[in-house]
Amino acid sequence: MTEQPQPNEISFSRLLDRAMRMLAQRDHSEAELRRKLQQSVQRAAFIQQNEPEIITEAQLDKAIGWCQENGWLNEARFTERFIQSRSRKGYGPQRIRLELGQKGVARPEIDSAMEACEIDWGRCAAELAERKFGLPLPTEWKAKAKVQRFLQSKGFFMEDIQAVFKNFDD
Repeated sequence: MTEQPQPNEISFSRLLDRAMRMLAQRDHSEAELRRKLQQSVQRAAFIQQNEPEIITEAQLDKAIGWCQENGWLNEARFTERFIQSRSRKGYGPQRIRLELGQKGVARPEIDSAMEACEIDWGRCAAELAERKFGLPLPTEWKAKAKVQRFLQSKGFFMEDIQAVFKNFDD
């Protein structure tokens, strides 16, 4: 016998449809998808000026489980793609780790993905500094400090930032 939803409880098919639409646009972490599903129900109720539908934890777990079983939701794939995307946009490892943590990815998974990503962070920092400040990079203290602050704000480690200036400290 199939489960009948309680009054004002969202059906599994509608919840799964919402999850599939979100995952079709881009990869999400599990925690991020859970949060967005809850928000989408609230937002839909607000727009329609209705009482919000109720999502039970069992329904949410069932929808998340279905997405994981069928390959729509994969935390490792999300983490890998997120790291690649953010590094291409000029963000360093510290910033990326912070953002992944905010998206609900577990620290051990972040650590293993960062080790496996094979990104030369020093080269990324040098390319970003070159794009922003041009070559040759400044050698005077005040301008050099400005470049360092910029790279720190992007989430690069100090070792990578100092490596950018090693070639120019003649």
